[in-house]
Amino acid sequence: MSKVKVIKIDIDKCSGCRACEVICSAFHAAPKYGTTNRARSRIRLIRDPIRDIYLPVYAGELATAECMGRDKYILDGREYEECAFCRASCPSRNIFKEPDSGLPLKCDMCEGEKEPLCVKWCVPKALTYEEREEKVDEEVILGEMETGLQSLADKYGLEKLVDTLARMSDKG
Repeated sequence: MSKVKVIKIDIDKCSGCRACEVICSAFHAAPKYGTTNRARSRIRLIRDPIRDIYLPVYAGELATAECMGRDKYILDGREYEECAFCRASCPSRNIFKEPDSGLPLKCDMCEGEKEPLCVKWCVPKALTYEEREEKVDEEVILGEMETGLQSLADKYGLEKLVDTLARMSDKG
């Protein structure tokens, strides 16, 4: 059994205020709460301007390659690409990537807080937090450091990454 943390989304309640994006970007700023930059937020709103509908999407796992799915969805008469609803950081788009380094972002449920701040700051209560025990298949999941290093290796090449780490260790 493993504890699974989930943010449930009720799109009928979302007003599009973007408070979730603002608090998430402030929480993940350096220094913490020092600035807000939507690009650092682990949650984004997708908006249909014609129907005035908002859909919060929070960052999920890294996808090391582009998926082959390019399905289209029609929501209230408007057509969306599958990528609009995808939670992954992947090579084909810049969403959920750290703007300075290009490293993938993943929702960490505001680690160290009682509940994710996006949930706490959501006035219309479109976001709710849930923890539950679930039987989960044991898989080897890369830690944040391994994921970050893999992303840098993919972007700059393994040799350049190793050379940079060697130079850094000589200085430190």
